Amino acid sequence: MAKGEHRQIFGLKCNICKNVNYVTEKNKLNTEGKLLLKKYCKHCRKVTEHKEVEKLK
Repeated sequence: MAKGEHRQIFGLKCNICKNVNYVTEKNKLNTEGKLLLKKYCKHCRKVTEHKEVEKLK
């Protein structure tokens, strides 16, 4: 198996202003559900919850 074969790239969208502020990746074998992280939103100018959205690759 090639390294990174099970990695998935996706965006994190702010739940308040609905902007995609971050791009990250996860291993789809180890993490089955969608991610929900608290990150800083530069548009809201505060820490808000960001939810996993569209797969980029």
